[in-house]
Amino acid sequence: MATRAGRSGQHPGSVPVGVLALLVLLVAWWAASTEAEGSARPTASTVAVPPEPGVELLVVAPEARGGYDRDRFEHWIDADGDGCRTRCEVLAEERRADGTWLSVYDGAVVTSEQDLEIDHLVALAEAWRSGARDWDDARRAAFANDLDFPDALLAVTSATNQSKADHDPARWRPPRTETWCWYARSWIGVKARWGLTADQAEVDALAEMLATC
Repeated sequence: MATRAGRSGQHPGSVPVGVLALLVLLVAWWAASTEAEGSARPTASTVAVPPEPGVELLVVAPEARGGYDRDRFEHWIDADGDGCRTRCEVLAEERRADGTWLSVYDGAVVTSEQDLEIDHLVALAEAWRSGARDWDDARRAAFANDLDFPDALLAVTSATNQSKADHDPARWRPPRTETWCWYARSWIGVKARWGLTADQAEVDALAEMLATC
C-alpha cells in the first residue's frame, strides 16, 4: 500500500504559481515532520501546524446555494487498485502503533474503526457551493478522494463529524481550541489547492482562528 502523499495520478487542475509553491512547501513540511515524529498525525497533546497559509490566498466570493447532489462526488474509490478504498487508506495511515486512532477534532482515542467516520475537511457540499458545482464529475471524484494533500481527509469520531456536517469555519470550529490554528491553515490549504472560493464570513472566522497561532 502506498502512502497517501503522491498516491493518486489525478490532479486538481491548474493553480497559480504562488499557490503551487505554497503547496510544495506544505507537502514538504508534512513529509519532514512525518519522518521526524514517526507519524503523519498529531499526538493527543499536540497538533501539527502546517506553514503559514493565510486568508490572502483565498478568493472571496458569495456561496452559490442549490443544486448539490452528493452522488456527483464519487467516493470511496480504489485509486491504485490495491483492494483498499479511500476510507481504508485513511484508516491505515492514521492507525497508531498501539492500534488506536486519535480523533483530532475532539481528542478522543478510538479503538475500533467502526466508531470512526472519514471527514472531508472541506465538506463536499461546501466545495459545491464554493466552485465545485462547475467541475466535471471526474474532478469532483478526485476532490472527494484526495489522498495527496495532508489532512484533506481525516478519521474522526462520528459525533464530531455529524456536528461539523457541511459547515464552514463561520458556523463550526473543532471543540479543541488548540487545533484552531492547524484547522484554519489546513482549510485554507485545501481550498487554495482546488481553487475554491470563500465567503466573507468564512474568511473572517479563519482570520480569528489564525490569530491563535
